[in-house]
Amino acid sequence: MIKTFAENGINITEEQAEKFQTYYGLLTEWNQKINLTAITEYEEVVRKHFIDSALLLRCEKFIGRKGKRVLDVGTGAGFPGIVLSILCPEASFVLLDSLKKRVDFLNLVIEKLQLKNVQVFHGRAEDFGRQKDFRNQFDFVVSRAVAELPLLLEYCIPFVRRDGYFISYKGRKYKEEMEMADNAFEKLSCHFENEEIFSLKGEQLSQGDEQDKRVLLFIQNEKDTDSKYPRRAGKPKKNPL
Repeated sequence: MIKTFAENGINITEEQAEKFQTYYGLLTEWNQKINLTAITEYEEVVRKHFIDSALLLRCEKFIGRKGKRVLDVGTGAGFPGIVLSILCPEASFVLLDSLKKRVDFLNLVIEKLQLKNVQVFHGRAEDFGRQKDFRNQFDFVVSRAVAELPLLLEYCIPFVRRDGYFISYKGRKYKEEMEMADNAFEKLSCHFENEEIFSLKGEQLSQGDEQDKRVLLFIQNEKDTDSKYPRRAGKPKKNPL
């Protein structure tokens, strides 16, 4: 595992590798009881979940900010939040998910891996985004494999502090989503700053195939979010900005 991470530009310690091994075991065990992931083969989980989540550590904007507070919206099985918390013990992480069974799984992972820098909350982004302790409070908000960008912006920007960043994990179709999000950018007073493009190493891909392309979109919040957003639970998904 250490070698596979290194091939993708990320160095991990023996202790971190052991945590990922334990995480993998818990993931596959619990996946038999609840739907956590369609990807279960070891090498694929390492590359398509662990390393994919960890690509943020190759971005200077993220690694350069000390004492950062990070929120993972719609964390699911803990991607990218748990992965990042293993690799960034100096940062603090909050994970949010709407399914109680996934939250139970994540709390077990945190206990077994003895992670001291993570908290998990059960609830919807639309509700937590209006709470004082969460609204415009985070240096970085991340989200992976949750929704298209216009919807994600309404879910995530209300959590981002002024001049902080929402970082959206996307694939090869990210430009199409960007074009759909112009209205959301305007309504939520945020702007696209840059993208970081990566290619996962070691996958069996046909020549010219872009399935391995990974894109991190850096979207900066310009000011405290308008009190109209997020709209009440369910409305953003039914009628995206």
